[in-house]
Amino acid sequence: MKIIKLDTVVSTNSFLKDLSVSTALENFTVVVTQKQTKGRGQQKNEWLSEPYKNLTFSVFTTLKDVKIIHKKYLNFAISLAIYKVLFDKNIPKISIKWPNDLMAANKKICGILIENTFFGDQIKSTIIGIGLNVNQEKFPASLRNVTSLKLATLKETDLNALLHEILAELQSNLKLLESKDFHLLEEQYLNVLYKKNIPTMFKTSDDEIFMGIISGISDQGNLQIQLEDDSIKEFGIKEVSML
Repeated sequence: MKIIKLDTVVSTNSFLKDLSVSTALENFTVVVTQKQTKGRGQQKNEWLSEPYKNLTFSVFTTLKDVKIIHKKYLNFAISLAIYKVLFDKNIPKISIKWPNDLMAANKKICGILIENTFFGDQIKSTIIGIGLNVNQEKFPASLRNVTSLKLATLKETDLNALLHEILAELQSNLKLLESKDFHLLEEQYLNVLYKKNIPTMFKTSDDEIFMGIISGISDQGNLQIQLEDDSIKEFGIKEVSML
């Protein structure tokens, strides 16, 4: 493992991606920064984080014999690693909101951005970007329903120690992935999936509002929602949101 510490960077994911093009990176190269000037989240959203208060880092790792058709299990492995660390710190009501946000009760505490490169039918490598709210206590008005470890536990957390805990869990879960322990990863993910089996209001990208129940994740990684007529409909990441 190699850890690169930067005081300021535009985006840790972008930095690692550019570095991987020009350099043969050591497996499990980590870039961590105190300040991102333009952090990236899912769906081209910006990740806002108060400098020196939170964890913002990215991990480059190669994968052994993980097929593209199994990429949902990569998402499961990564999300569950963060979940376990937060659960062990007694963060109340921790869950994973599909596909990979971490929630404390109904408030977001962590976001994950996964960017893969492919070779043939395999996932050759992946860059895992993680933004975890740790010691931040005040958030911009534009960020609704967010929280941090400090707000949840009323305790200050050592950022460096927390980083190493997360990296250890990531390595452990990626070994599960490479050993093809897919059933265990899926079972654990579905057991902690936010709003699973709870009637919930959803909104489609076409502004259609409907009631449904999250029932599972398809082979393609889509969200499966049981509708009021008991049929199951699948939605991709940009196709549906919870209200």
